[in-house]
Amino acid sequence: MSGEAAHHPGRLGVLAHRVRAGVRWIGWYVREVSGETAYEKYAAHVRRHDPDAEVMTRRQFERSRMDAREADPRDGFRCC
Repeated sequence: MSGEAAHHPGRLGVLAHRVRAGVRWIGWYVREVSGETAYEKYAAHVRRHDPDAEVMTRRQFERSRMDAREADPRDGFRCC
């Protein structure tokens, strides 16, 4: 153990905490940008506003999103 770490044993813990928080933030950001959280948001919205409504499966939801994108090319960019 270096002399610096011996005098400040809490610094390593603080650094590890910051690194873990940064990794969590990056994970959250990637999921948001990629649209991976869209289904969870949809399901939570439906359950909150109409608890008796049937929630689409993830597969149905993704198919619905794809169909909507293809139906209106102005709603998002599609290269192919």
